[in-house]
Amino acid sequence: MVDRTAIFGAVEGDGIVRCDACPVLCRIRPGRAGACHRYANEEGRLIRTDPLVLLTQSVESGAPVVPFLDAAGDWDGGIAPPPPQTFVTAIGAGTTYPDYKPAPFIVASQHAGVDTVTVVTEGIFSYCGLKAKIDTDRHLGPEAARVMHEGEQIGHVTTAEYGSQMLSLGGVRHLTGGSKREGNVTCAAMLALCGKQAIEVQIEGGSKLILQAGAAPIVNGVVEQRMRVGCGSAAIGIFAQQWQGHVDEVIVVDDHITGVLTEHQAGKCLFMRPAGIRVRGRRSTPGRYFQVAHPGTGWGGTDVTDPLTLIESIDPKLAWPGLRLLLTSTTGEDALYVELDEALRPVTRPMPEAVGRTVARIGENCEPALTSILFMAGAGGSLRAGVTENPILLTRSVQQGDVRVTMGGAPCYLYPGGGITIMADVLRIPDKAFGHVPTPALVAPLEFTLRADLYAAMGGHVDQALSLAALLAQHGDAASHAAWPDANPWPSPPS
Repeated sequence: MVDRTAIFGAVEGDGIVRCDACPVLCRIRPGRAGACHRYANEEGRLIRTDPLVLLTQSVESGAPVVPFLDAAGDWDGGIAPPPPQTFVTAIGAGTTYPDYKPAPFIVASQHAGVDTVTVVTEGIFSYCGLKAKIDTDRHLGPEAARVMHEGEQIGHVTTAEYGSQMLSLGGVRHLTGGSKREGNVTCAAMLALCGKQAIEVQIEGGSKLILQAGAAPIVNGVVEQRMRVGCGSAAIGIFAQQWQGHVDEVIVVDDHITGVLTEHQAGKCLFMRPAGIRVRGRRSTPGRYFQVAHPGTGWGGTDVTDPLTLIESIDPKLAWPGLRLLLTSTTGEDALYVELDEALRPVTRPMPEAVGRTVARIGENCEPALTSILFMAGAGGSLRAGVTENPILLTRSVQQGDVRVTMGGAPCYLYPGGGITIMADVLRIPDKAFGHVPTPALVAPLEFTLRADLYAAMGGHVDQALSLAALLAQHGDAASHAAWPDANPWPSPPS
């Protein structure tokens, strides 16, 4: 048996303690903290500076009662349900580094009559990144354009999704594959975003953004208000019947798919008269046009500020004087009402009240613009070895759905394929859950919850398990106690 105390956290000369919590191996003087500020030397002892976080859900909340093993030390199977149920998060728990150390806390409990184990550890993630989902039609920058922060590239623009622009930030190549400054700037930016703080980024060839999880994005100094109801074609389909009788034609301007009502299938199903107004761009299916303009911060995510410039031609065989035309963006923030004069030229008119109501209805159906920050990481050797002596068994159990994976109690999405690759919304993770080490890498909480018999079968560190009662007796006074977030499901083990 290796005497770990002789190697890790060892006291050197002059009371210096060598920290083993990450590969940096800081030598910490008495009364000082390590480079990450997560560990310190207190009178010759290596201590964790942040408290262990316990989340408590009361019985009154309507959640099922979860009794926990009541034992003074060993895991002996005794049951005594406390009034509230408590989940031990990995926030403040400490790490498994180096690999062969068991997880800091392996907590035995019982849920709905099933013996359960939750393995708790803070992971050191070099392989991690953020996905920023930015609800806006504004063109932020060309796809694959570099995202810059404090003069360093920290990510790139990735594929846009429905109603949102997307950024890929961080990742191992920016953390460790570039200059030392690039790695440090990337790590600091990711830590700020995971901590629900705001940062400013500049997209090359595009916009300047202020991003903060849970807040509206600020694009070139303007706070975004709405996420579009749909593309131009979708808007036509949604509101066609509400426009019928009030206008003769509608053009919904969109950088991706601009819709034209009377050409569109929706207009044809309503037997609307063809208006003969042809818009610029590449015609796709009837009433749907691609590439009507360049991307930009104008109408519908285009560079258009005057929507009448989108009209390529007006067919005198189909159009007529007095034709009522509405042009609107996909959010309803921009709208123009015109009528054709005797020469079939569009003339701006006051928008009729009934038409104005349909534009307002577009806005009503738009959700508020929001920035979402999703943390994504792969759980590697240190984490898995802290759970079991045979890490592949944990990987397979996670992939088979036998293990509940959470971050600070928050639910995680598990990517298919090999490994344990997870993604979680930082807004659902408790505050101050993330840290860093100067390798550089982020530190994030991770919990594995599963049935006790499966844990034993995979070669888990059963001899390190302790009951919640024992944990509270040993660490409860120093721990940070918080209420369970109602939006998160309780992390019960998969059946």
